[in-house]
Amino acid sequence: MATRLPLATLIELAQNKTDEATRRLGQLQAARTSAADKLEMLQRYRQEYLDQLQVRMVAGVPAAQMRNFNHFISTLDSAIEQQRAITAQADTRLATGRGDWQSSQRRLNSFDTLAGRVRLQEIAVQHKREQRDSDERSARQFFQLRAGLQGH
Repeated sequence: MATRLPLATLIELAQNKTDEATRRLGQLQAARTSAADKLEMLQRYRQEYLDQLQVRMVAGVPAAQMRNFNHFISTLDSAIEQQRAITAQADTRLATGRGDWQSSQRRLNSFDTLAGRVRLQEIAVQHKREQRDSDERSARQFFQLRAGLQGH
């Protein structure tokens, strides 16, 4: 029983760490998805804006409006680059989070395996004890029966 208590504590701590790593991994995945969605939205918006510019250029666009279009496209390009950097950082954090989760999962599995071995050893000891008790009862019965037969 004394060997199970520390192991049970270690399993509980490892389970808590794995649960926390799982929650964190979910948060990191959500952040990565959000960053990728924003990047995609900005890219779509830029393409739509360029498509509108093309349509307007056919009809002719004043120079001032063309400068505004170019400035806005430049601003969108900067926002897209910033969002790409944010998405790349989210990818890195997600990869690190996956590694942390896998590590904590392996540790928990190791403790579970060890606990299983301890349980099997305890069962084997219990079986040996029961077998020894059974053998002792059988031997006593045999000697009692033998003593009873010799007494007649």
